[in-house]
Amino acid sequence: MLISRRSLLGVGTVAGAGAIIGGRHWSGAPAFIARAAAQPAPAPLAPDDPRMTERAIGKADAPVTVAEWFSLTCPHCARFSADVLPQIQTRLVDTGKLRMVFNDFPLDVVALTAAMVARSLPPERYEPFCAALLASQDRWAFARGVNSTEELAKMAALAGMSRDNFNAAIANTALRDAILKKQDDAGKTLHVDSTPTFIINGPAAHNQSVSGEQSFDDFAALVAKASG
Repeated sequence: MLISRRSLLGVGTVAGAGAIIGGRHWSGAPAFIARAAAQPAPAPLAPDDPRMTERAIGKADAPVTVAEWFSLTCPHCARFSADVLPQIQTRLVDTGKLRMVFNDFPLDVVALTAAMVARSLPPERYEPFCAALLASQDRWAFARGVNSTEELAKMAALAGMSRDNFNAAIANTALRDAILKKQDDAGKTLHVDSTPTFIINGPAAHNQSVSGEQSFDDFAALVAKASG
């Protein structure tokens, strides 16, 4: 049975943040970030560490760039990925009108662990892996009595990650802190506080922020407006 619309083999200390799943607001200080902040800080990742480089689809010179901030345990993000993103790919990205950039904004420790695994895969496997996780949230994230870490390990194995590499990925506190810092920076500089949030840039748009699920028609209209 397919677990994704694509094959999986295709293609610091943080403060002032909080979480509620499902596209609602990020405010306060969640326990998982507080625990991370209380631990000794590891050596930070190098600025050019491949695990934190841009994950995107589309031509670098596309006139409009949309950065999506999403959580792998957000049902709204899952619906957007399944219902709208394929149309965006074929009608906007493949036609050269749009570049989509994907950014992690984990709303809980399960989503953070999943983001760490996704970031540890080769860059070309990041988006298909995230799409697979979003499409199967009910099996690995929300199923009653399921060990989410073990289910993630199974998904990672399908994407070509060994168990040793999986264990190393979820234990990497420097990677954890890099994801959380980028998330915190997005909250402070771009005012991202819910998922999904889209930051739109183009000839007629500069860091325009739109939050919540978008239909394809609404999303395409935003891209057209940003292109001038």
